[in-house]
Amino acid sequence: MNWIILIIAGLCEVAFAFCLGKAKESSGAEANWWYVGFLITLTLSMTLLIKATQSLPLGTAYVVWTGIGAIGTVLVGILFFKDPVHFWRIFFLMTLIGSIVGLKMVSH
Repeated sequence: MNWIILIIAGLCEVAFAFCLGKAKESSGAEANWWYVGFLITLTLSMTLLIKATQSLPLGTAYVVWTGIGAIGTVLVGILFFKDPVHFWRIFFLMTLIGSIVGLKMVSH
C-alpha cells in the first residue's frame, strides 16, 4: 500500500510542476488559481511522501518520488509546454526509469 501512496505522491509532484508551468503562462487571477493548485498539490505530495516513508526506506522512497516527479515533469514539458525532444533526452529519461524500477526490485 505504501508503494501506491508513494506513486501518488510522485504524481502530485508532477501536478505541482504543471501548475507552476501554467501559472508562468497565465496572468492575473488565472495565475493565482494555478498558484493555489501548486500549493495544494505540493502539500498533498509532501504529506503522502511522509506517510510512505513511515514504512519504506527513506533513501529509496525519496529517489522514487523524485524520479516519478522528474520523469513526469519532462513528459508534461514535452506534451504541454513544447519542451525539446531529442534522442539524448529520451535516452537518459529511459535510464532514469530503469534505475527507479531497479530500486523498487531490490527494496523490501
